[in-house]
Amino acid sequence: MTPTLSTLGLVLHTTQYAETSVIVKIFTRQLGVRSYIVKGVRKGKSRTKQNLLQPLSYLELVVYNNPKSSLNYIKEMVPHNSSHIKDMDMGMQAINNALRFFMTELLYKTLREEEPMPDLFDYVADVAYCQSPSPGLPIAFMITVARYMGIEPLDNYSMREPLFDLDGGRFCFSGNSTLDRECSQLLHYYLQSVSSDEVEPLAPLQLRTELINSLLSYFQLHLTEFRGFRSHEILHTVLQ
Repeated sequence: MTPTLSTLGLVLHTTQYAETSVIVKIFTRQLGVRSYIVKGVRKGKSRTKQNLLQPLSYLELVVYNNPKSSLNYIKEMVPHNSSHIKDMDMGMQAINNALRFFMTELLYKTLREEEPMPDLFDYVADVAYCQSPSPGLPIAFMITVARYMGIEPLDNYSMREPLFDLDGGRFCFSGNSTLDRECSQLLHYYLQSVSSDEVEPLAPLQLRTELINSLLSYFQLHLTEFRGFRSHEILHTVLQ
């Protein structure tokens, strides 16, 4: 008999399967990223509602855990109590939704089904359901994920090496793939903020948008399967 395991999980992606079921990819705290079949969820009278499987839905799970199979079943799932956010105005709700789509796509395109990352899981669960996300959350989130993926930019910023080189992953004097001085300096400030848990730097929306786009290019350069990122466009539209 296949053993079961209790774990927390964050939904990353769903795909329709057969006539009434779905395959859901979940970032679990205990097992890392895993794929599960949820039977009958697309039936009209299903006890399991599809709204539980929205991007970054925070769930309490009981899953079957056959280590020899890459595709298991979910026995039970309910919303985690931290996933309930108090009522907010429509504008803030739109921002929160756009942020969760952004974070979900970044995790889906970077994490692999290899090993648990409980510290990263706790960080994501915390910021995904923050009542008042900071303006620079997308940048701080990308830097944090890059750290766990082993591609964090090297913060060797100085007056002699003030430009960040996307290809080299470090600051330099000049290069063919460098950010401009203002964007490079902002990245340096964010790297300091994330590493020391300090208050994030203040910057205008246009400059933050430029840095988000640059960091996406950085991910694409350093992760071979990171392609076709789209949710940042929605995020930029909502934040304008």
